[in-house]
Amino acid sequence: MTYLQRSISGFINLWPAILNELRSLAHPGPRMIDEFECVISVLLAIVFAHVLGAQNVGWAAFSGYMVMRSHVSESLMRGTLRLVGTAAGAGVALLLAPFILFSPAAMSSALAIFGGFTLYFALVGRRSYAWLFTGLTFCMILIEGMKHPGQSVVPFAQSRLLEIVAGTVACILVSAASTFLIRRRLKPQGRETAAQTAVRNSTLWHTGAARHSVEGAIALASIPWIWAWFGITSLAQSSVTIMAVMMIPVASLGADPLNPVTSKLALRFVGCSVGGLLAIAILLGSHHSPLLMTLGVCLGVLVGRHIENGNAATSYIGTQFVLAFLVVLVPDSYSNAVVDPGVDRLAGILLGIVILEPVLILSHFVLGRNSGKVASPNEAGEKPTPPRNEPTE
Repeated sequence: MTYLQRSISGFINLWPAILNELRSLAHPGPRMIDEFECVISVLLAIVFAHVLGAQNVGWAAFSGYMVMRSHVSESLMRGTLRLVGTAAGAGVALLLAPFILFSPAAMSSALAIFGGFTLYFALVGRRSYAWLFTGLTFCMILIEGMKHPGQSVVPFAQSRLLEIVAGTVACILVSAASTFLIRRRLKPQGRETAAQTAVRNSTLWHTGAARHSVEGAIALASIPWIWAWFGITSLAQSSVTIMAVMMIPVASLGADPLNPVTSKLALRFVGCSVGGLLAIAILLGSHHSPLLMTLGVCLGVLVGRHIENGNAATSYIGTQFVLAFLVVLVPDSYSNAVVDPGVDRLAGILLGIVILEPVLILSHFVLGRNSGKVASPNEAGEKPTPPRNEPTE
């Protein structure tokens, strides 16, 4: 059986699990607490983002979703790492922007070097979530600045920080209230031990991670040239896709990690496509009614988190469903709620798949190939919540 046949077969086998999770929505069980925590956190993050004047409110909402964990201490740690990484990436981007924004070659080199460097330490480092967001933020700010080389990147960097602050603070407040008022009254859930959560490499050098980071760096390096040749406006979101799907367990980084990464790309495509299309339908069907749009946000977050918390093989689809759903449906301004900005961001997310997959396939055939089976999504680095350890977006 060829690699393509194995990939298609493995992907088709996921659909019964997805349908089973959707049927279980009527009886969510213990997952219901976590799902409603996420709903409240997202709504509060939207309020905070509007109060703070963030530009991309949907990303603030998604931060309010992704930071949530089963205990406030875990949410606080995750939120702190997200904030530290964002601040570090923004700081480096602001320092380099005046020197490289006018040159595609300089931009390409900066994205490759810094993006590959942070991706490597996100794979092998102890504070992988902070490393990931350092690289993500750096790439997003410079790519946005690349489109407007005569303008300062400070407003975008500032908005990015405000989005993360709004989502993180909202999540921690909701998580704290739930931890001390609701969850402490319930039977404690099983918690992973230190041995179970110690999934990072014990040394700083890992050959598979190095090769993997180079592949990600090559994909990031192509973005300035794609902008120069085609003028595509949503490439900042493409950099997010590239770095996020390259986050797989170090144990999967053998001679050829094509299978697990391609599995994540396929799941990201399906989750984002379905979430984005549903969000567009709600946005148009609501006739831009803030009430109906808010109810749609609640429903989408509930469904996505339910899938994410269910079968480990399909959990990544739930995450990506919510990502696309929020960036499309949540408007930057309710007085001017239009579909175009969200569709543009969704296109950028999906374009990252188109950029990354050829790099992976070329590496697969040039540097080596194995005959292993197609990795299941949970082998590709995804675990259901709560709790979850993989720092992917």
